[in-house]
Amino acid sequence: MKNGESTTIDIAETSRKGPVLAAPKGGNKKGLAIFDFVLRLGAIAATLAASVTMGTSDQTLPFFTQFFQFSAGYDDLPTFQFFVIANAIVCSYLVLSLPFSILCIVRPHAVGPRLLLIICDIVITGLITAAASSATAIVYLAHTGSPSANWNPICQQFTDFCQSVSGAVVGSFMAVAAFMFLLLFSALALRNH
Repeated sequence: MKNGESTTIDIAETSRKGPVLAAPKGGNKKGLAIFDFVLRLGAIAATLAASVTMGTSDQTLPFFTQFFQFSAGYDDLPTFQFFVIANAIVCSYLVLSLPFSILCIVRPHAVGPRLLLIICDIVITGLITAAASSATAIVYLAHTGSPSANWNPICQQFTDFCQSVSGAVVGSFMAVAAFMFLLLFSALALRNH
């Protein structure tokens, strides 16, 4: 080295940095929140249809004369009345929960609204499951009867009534399935927090 000279070594840059691709902020959580919203809309349709179908199921059969008739309606059985009221409550809850679901779409990392929804969804899942299950027992009894209790099946005579009631029960179980998925997706979204 001579006076004032410095030794520099040129090293070629070996690593090239390409464009950095950042993951979208809250992408998976936002997708789950959108699916949550769609499931809530589907559950609203199912519970509303179940409640209206059960509430309007009625059939009258003439017997000998016009003044002596047999009739079957949802209000003849307290189980079916509970079914209609429970499905109406669940439908109302789902409508009221839509703003919270939209908030979870807009702010996918917000824990508060999602935690509130999952707690309320658990309670409502119990209600809709109880209503659908109890109505299923009565519908089964209407279709098959109970020979040991000497109860005859009524669906051979009241075919329209039984079809309406059975359809309402199926709609209610569709809402139960939607709530199961809602709980699963809410738990997945809260898992990373």
